[in-house]
Amino acid sequence: MAHQTILSIHSNGPGLTEFTGPVEQFVSGCSLDRGLLTVFVRHTSCSLIIQENADPDVQTDLQDFFSRLVPAGDDPAMHWLRHTDEGPDDMPAHVKAALTQTSLAIPIDRGRMLLGTWQGIYLFEHRTRPRHREIVLHLQ
Repeated sequence: MAHQTILSIHSNGPGLTEFTGPVEQFVSGCSLDRGLLTVFVRHTSCSLIIQENADPDVQTDLQDFFSRLVPAGDDPAMHWLRHTDEGPDDMPAHVKAALTQTSLAIPIDRGRMLLGTWQGIYLFEHRTRPRHREIVLHLQ
């Protein structure tokens, strides 16, 4: 039997927003001993990652790395961009999302996600303003 829900996650602009807790609640409420959880974000300018949740410097360093790798659209290095209608943060956000992932697969055993000790599930927001994002959780 499959279980599914949609989470609404609010980001505060660029960076990582952990939402491991609500996912754990969903999984435990499904009363499924073993299975595979799919986590899917319904947007093209943000992404999902599993990352360390113990040291906040990891999140800061990741954000800084991606900002250097893919600067804002108004940076001279990005003069080649064609898709600019939605502002200087839009196309770089699409590039960052393409470099990461929009879905995750997490095994479930004994009714719990098999994440490592320091692993958390994060929405990686690539746009500059706060956004509401929808995350689909599907467990079977």
